[in-house]
Amino acid sequence: MNNGTLASVGLDVWQPALQQRVFRRLLDCFACPGRIASSGDSDRAALVTLLATLLDGETSLADPHQLIASADWPKLQARRDSAESAAFVVANGTRAPDFSPQLGTLESPERSATVVLTVTALGEGQRLRLSGAGIDGYSALAVTGLHPGWIGARADWVAAFPLGVDVILCDGARFAALPRTTHIEMEVG
Repeated sequence: MNNGTLASVGLDVWQPALQQRVFRRLLDCFACPGRIASSGDSDRAALVTLLATLLDGETSLADPHQLIASADWPKLQARRDSAESAAFVVANGTRAPDFSPQLGTLESPERSATVVLTVTALGEGQRLRLSGAGIDGYSALAVTGLHPGWIGARADWVAAFPLGVDVILCDGARFAALPRTTHIEMEVG
């Protein structure tokens, strides 16, 4: 198979080599909040690519909006859990938040959830002004299809740092990370 054919078909998301590349991109996104990265040559949408990269049999996952295909659950190997207690929560970002994820404790802030929100598009639409760790001054991230309720809910969830959640936004092919240390304001005008 030549490279052109391989790129058009895409790589199997369940292969470790692809997952390692996606994980490195995700780490870069957490280090530089608001940076948009591609899910690469995956044969699947960014959501499934991210979940295949992050989850294993020791992890719990909630899917309150039923975004994960039933055929993908066995491959993800994660235990199904409620949105209030899962380590990872997948939700539709166009809908208002309808759950409160785990925020960790002072003794174990790492026991908080990572919330993965699907949005319509990254890089266009409503501009979010970002500041905080990893950002020189401020930066902007444009998002289409993010219900404004998520910005307020996330602000409440991260108000008692080091408690809080980390958020990953993803559209069909790309993703961006918003660590709990990132301050977010919606730009007007």
